[in-house]
Amino acid sequence: MYDRSSLGALEEDIGTVASAWFAYEEHNSVDEFICELPLQYVDLTPHDQYDEPATYAMRTLVRAFLLKEAYGWDHETALLEYLKDQPVIQQQLGFETLPDQSTLWRTWHCRFSPDLQETIQKSARTVLINANREGSDVPRDPLRTSESHEETSPTDHEVLTRADVITEQVSHIAYPVFSLNRGDSCEIHSNAFWDLQTYLGLRENLAANEGARSFLYDSQRDRTPLGHAHRDHIRGLSIESIREMYHEALQRLIDQVSETDVFHRAGLVAIDTTEAKPFTGDRTGHEDEILGTKDGEYAYQWATIQLVGKAVPLVLDARPIRKGESRREIVEDLLDSAQDLVHVDRVLMDRAFDSQHILEEIDQRGLGYVVPKRMYTSERAQAKRLLRWDRDRYVTDRKLHLGKNEWHETPLIYRRRENAESDDYTQYSVFMTNRRPGAVHFYASRWEIESGYKTIKRFMAATTSKNFVLRFFYFAFASLLYSIWRAVDLLVQIELTGEYEQTPLITAENTLTLLKKETGIG
Repeated sequence: MYDRSSLGALEEDIGTVASAWFAYEEHNSVDEFICELPLQYVDLTPHDQYDEPATYAMRTLVRAFLLKEAYGWDHETALLEYLKDQPVIQQQLGFETLPDQSTLWRTWHCRFSPDLQETIQKSARTVLINANREGSDVPRDPLRTSESHEETSPTDHEVLTRADVITEQVSHIAYPVFSLNRGDSCEIHSNAFWDLQTYLGLRENLAANEGARSFLYDSQRDRTPLGHAHRDHIRGLSIESIREMYHEALQRLIDQVSETDVFHRAGLVAIDTTEAKPFTGDRTGHEDEILGTKDGEYAYQWATIQLVGKAVPLVLDARPIRKGESRREIVEDLLDSAQDLVHVDRVLMDRAFDSQHILEEIDQRGLGYVVPKRMYTSERAQAKRLLRWDRDRYVTDRKLHLGKNEWHETPLIYRRRENAESDDYTQYSVFMTNRRPGAVHFYASRWEIESGYKTIKRFMAATTSKNFVLRFFYFAFASLLYSIWRAVDLLVQIELTGEYEQTPLITAENTLTLLKKETGIG
């Protein structure tokens, strides 16, 4: 009577089977019911959002998450620990080997469709209600959807109190990796330099000389660096050493936040470029560093790779852009660094990165990509046809030439934008992805890297210097302050609510104030 892929039918069937099964006196185990539940006839393929075959079968994973929901466990850790202690149930569910926590998290948030998630949650509650009705032991109260934290929101005082403690912990983790190689006999402690750099980021448009004078009075330190000494020490660094220090700081930061279950949301990253304020001075001798912009001006430019989507939006790496560097070199460099820190599934980039060689590089790494394509003659012609046909969506295959008779194959997905202001073919956007066409919906997450840039630039010290190392250090350190803010916010949310939401619980201003206190200037 039903389509084998119907989730409504599956939910109804689970209720029917549970009602009959628990009516027998010897059937008093929720675990046993979930293991015995007949799912062979169910077609779960339409609800599997993965593009390629996976290690674990959908039916096995559905049973596992039915068990998780039945027990009301908030995170996958409890499920894994339970299965490790129950090898018989592990086998009955269909696991030859247990997946790790990260795999289970991605299964629920990336592989299962939202409709399947809802079906599992409702079905688990139905199983509990039927078991409870017949007097069987149930893992939790079926009237509650989960064992959650108190529903009352934490007060501002609670938030700032915990943020104060966590900010201190995080700053003590991240800052020590930065070194100026000044030797051990210097009178001014190296931490004073990083305190000053943080201080400069606390105030808008505050340059080193003026900031150093203010820092001298505001700081509780006996000795503080002068502005010119601070700049000279930073100029003595190299781009490579700054990136190495940043990488180690992020590794420490990730080690701290990865102790939380929610950090396994890592997987979706965005790559983009940004630029400093337009440079209006003399570029002589700096033409390779102060580059032309799309607005016809000149500016220092940087590229970053950042976690986006449901993950905490840490800036995993930052690098300066020099004249002559290709987009492919930039992408390869940033991906190498990011993949050394976290698991990466998909890469999002804007149309400036729509080169077939970049797409091939990402594909060769086994990663997915979603990139909009610039519309040339053939794309414009197709969009005009779709407009005449009144089609909102169209998918076609395209071979992109790599050279030497080699090609990169990728689908082109045409989508008409909702509420488009134009009435011609420009209503359509064209995307490329090496995953299923539905993966295009991930592209909306790319804008998080744009909003991140706005805050990062707020954290940057002001300067008129043309020194390339100094300019990049200011940007990299601001990226670190931004990442510290987001890491502190995640840890505070988990500690106070048990969950992580993208909207920050503490503001950037809160964190800067606490860092200000931590650096001894509060």
